[in-house]
Amino acid sequence: MNKKFKILGIDPGSRKAGYGLISYDTVNFEYLHSETVKFDVKKEFLGRVSEIYQATKDIIEFTQPDVISVESLIYVKSPTALIKLAQTRGVMLSAATECGYEGKIFEYSPNFVKSNTIGHGHAGKDAGQKFLKNFLNLDTFATDDESDALLIAICHAFNHNKSRNSKKKKKGSGLASSLSHVIG
Repeated sequence: MNKKFKILGIDPGSRKAGYGLISYDTVNFEYLHSETVKFDVKKEFLGRVSEIYQATKDIIEFTQPDVISVESLIYVKSPTALIKLAQTRGVMLSAATECGYEGKIFEYSPNFVKSNTIGHGHAGKDAGQKFLKNFLNLDTFATDDESDALLIAICHAFNHNKSRNSKKKKKGSGLASSLSHVIG
């Protein structure tokens, strides 16, 4: 009998963030939990930092995943938005490492996630939700952030053995290694 492996996917954001927890045993996938946490947008960004940190710690402690997968930075038109997203990811990664997940955090680009789950790197949000409906038998999601977090977790499950084996290989072993890697 295979051990169930729990993966927490995180879709970071400074106004709201998606969290999705699945388990799998290399054959069977199971939806466990997902949610969207909305941060107080009345506060300036720096006023939300401690809120983002604490929410991430609380979710990690509640879900107790084996590993965490996070969406990497994406291109945005506004440099200010990119800076805030980078800072938000830093806060979330800091919370995860404080919870003891150093070396157990993986990051995937949005196109890599979509390509590995939906089959097309530029697929829309509706395609992702349709995939989740069929794959995990889920009907609705509070936000796109929640469904994106579940896709990020599933992407890691699909690439779990590749990620473990990449630790043993030399760096720079192709495009896939540049799109997904261990943070730590």
